[in-house]
Formats: sequence, C-alpha cells, structure tokens
Amino acid sequence: MKTMVTKMMMGATALSLMVTPTVWAENIKVGAILAVTGPASFLGGPEARTLEMMVEAANVKGGINGSKIDLIVKDSAGNPEKAVSFAKQLIEEDKVLAIIGPSSSGETMAIKKIAEDGKTPLLSCAAAEVIVNPVASFVFKTPQKDSDAVKMIYKEMNKLGLANVAVLADNTGFGKAGAEQLVKIAPEFGVKIVENEVYNTTESDLTAPVAKIKANKDVQAIINWSVSPAQSIVVKNIRQAGWNVPIFQSHGFGNIKFAEAAGAAAEGLIFPAGRLLIAADLPAEHPQKAMLLDYTKNYETKYKGEIVSTFGGHAYDAMTILEAAIKVGGNDREKVRTAIEGLQNLPGTAGLFSFSATDHNGLTIDAFQLMTVKNGKFIAYPAK
Repeated sequence: MKTMVTKMMMGATALSLMVTPTVWAENIKVGAILAVTGPASFLGGPEARTLEMMVEAANVKGGINGSKIDLIVKDSAGNPEKAVSFAKQLIEEDKVLAIIGPSSSGETMAIKKIAEDGKTPLLSCAAAEVIVNPVASFVFKTPQKDSDAVKMIYKEMNKLGLANVAVLADNTGFGKAGAEQLVKIAPEFGVKIVENEVYNTTESDLTAPVAKIKANKDVQAIINWSVSPAQSIVVKNIRQAGWNVPIFQSHGFGNIKFAEAAGAAAEGLIFPAGRLLIAADLPAEHPQKAMLLDYTKNYETKYKGEIVSTFGGHAYDAMTILEAAIKVGGNDREKVRTAIEGLQNLPGTAGLFSFSATDHNGLTIDAFQLMTVKNGKFIAYPAK
C-alpha cells in the first residue's frame, strides 16, 4: 500500500510540472502531430501552444469526466514521412484516444489511412477538402472548406465585374487542392482562369511568375492561394511592379504576420476567413463572440507578444470538439468518433460546427467572413 501511494504521488507531481504522457491507464491520452519547428512552424507553433494552454486549463479543473488529459505532442517539422512514423507510434504504442493535427494538408493525407485503419479519431488542423471528401469514418477537419472559400471570392468578383483571373498557388498540398477547386468552380460563376502558375514556398523573389501574368493584358484580378510566408512576397512583387490589380487571398492568409510581411502592399487585399480575426468587432449577440474573445485573451495573456491566428484557432476547435465528444463517449475511440458525428451548433473559432455521418467538416459557407487589410490591420470587408 505504501508503495502504491508513493507511485501515485510521483505521477501527480509529473503532471503538475508539464503536459507529458503518464503511466496511468485511467488518464485520457491525446496525441498531436504538429509542425512546431521547421518551415511550417507558423502553423504548428500556435497550434501546439493552444493545445498546451487548453489541456493545462482542463486539468486544473479536474480534466474531462474526472480524468486528466495527457497531451503527447510530436513535432513533425512539416515532414509527411515523420507524420506517418508518429501516427503509427501514437496509435500502436501510445494507444492515444485521438490525434489532433497534422498542421498541413500533405501530412494529413499521408496519415489519413493510418488513422482510419487504426480506428483512431483524427482531427486535422489542415484545410484541403480532400481530407474529408470522400468521408473516412475516423477522419475530421476543423478549417473551413476550400470550395466555400473559392465561392466567397468568386461571388465578390462577380459583384465587382471581374471575370478574367490569374491564379498563383504555392506548391503545398493546400496550394494544389485550392488551385483545383478554383478551376473546378470557375464556370459556375462565369469566371475564366487566364493564367495559372505554381510557386515554391522557399522562394525569396517571385518577380518572374508575376512578370509572366502581368504580361497577359486579359488579367483583371489575381487570386494568390497559399498557406506559406511566400504569399507575402508575391503581393510585394506585384505592387513593386507598379500593378494595382485587385488581389484576393485564400483563407490561408489568416495570420497578421503575413500582412505585416507584405507591408503597404497588403493594403486592400480581400480574403475569406473565420471571425476570430475580427472578434472584437462582432455584435454582442453573435454566438461566437464570447468564445472568440475568451480564447484571444487567454492566449495573448499566456504567450506575451503572440497574437492569435487562424491556425492556432484550428487546434482550439479540434480540442473543443474532442472535449465535447469525450464527455459523451468517454475514453473509447469508437464512441468518441460517433459522438463527434452527433455534435450540432458547437461554437468554434472557425464557425458553428454541425457534423454528420456524411459531413466531417461540419461548417457551411456562413463560417466565412470576407476581410481586408486597412492600416496594417484585419477588418471586415468592405472597409468602412
């Protein structure tokens, strides 16, 4: 008995010091595969910090259903091969209840079948629609749909009388998936893609593709589809070329650091995003406002100098969804999976989530708000 008590005290001490896996079976193990370091750390860093903050807060309150959460974060550095290795480890060795992440679409697609075969709920923080279309029983995602982002952009182009567009997309899984949706949906809105270029996320100068599309006199607008810092370089190069063409960005622009990197060239950009970025400006009665302001305050207080981003919000939503499902399904993978499918009108940073057996994203086009950049800040579009 004395030995058992001693072990329990040691376990409690370890939990109080850091968010790491423990040996206690009754605790709920949650895995996370995130690009905490490397070129995609602007995604994974905020995601990891958000999860650590949320798990710490939940454990202080006694966990979920009386069980503490053990968060096991694996840093993939944005590498799909590492993501595959970590997914197998988390499912087979750590026997986690669920996995949050990965940060990127390419990584998520690399482990989608692993999660499905391992019957382990996967809540991806990546945006590509192919993650949940076709539906896989155990695979979900929290960012809004690429197709809905495309429709928001095309609707605004229609209003502005812009029909001929040049598409610039980065060479990530997100960029490829977005470019495919732009091409697929264009005829529905009478939009013609007259230029279609792909650029490398590691480039520091993109004047060449910009010069190519600028030479096409039919181009009336540009859609810059990217989730990487290189998207800011594209914007700067366009304006440096003296070209005042309207520029639309994807929902991957939802980090104020991208606007800061583009500087004055970012002024007037138009892009769809979740309302987290303009939470303070929402009406008091908006169903997301209180939650958005709470997340913003907690995150920016805990991590001094950090500003909440869409990307950290994706992890916030994943953990919020998982917590709600655990309250119903307990520490059982299948029951948690089923519980996620039953969640309705759950407020998240991306919107109100309502899942079903045929919808593992749970968001509609109403989750988006068109935004722009004014004086270096994100505000609702059109600017007032």
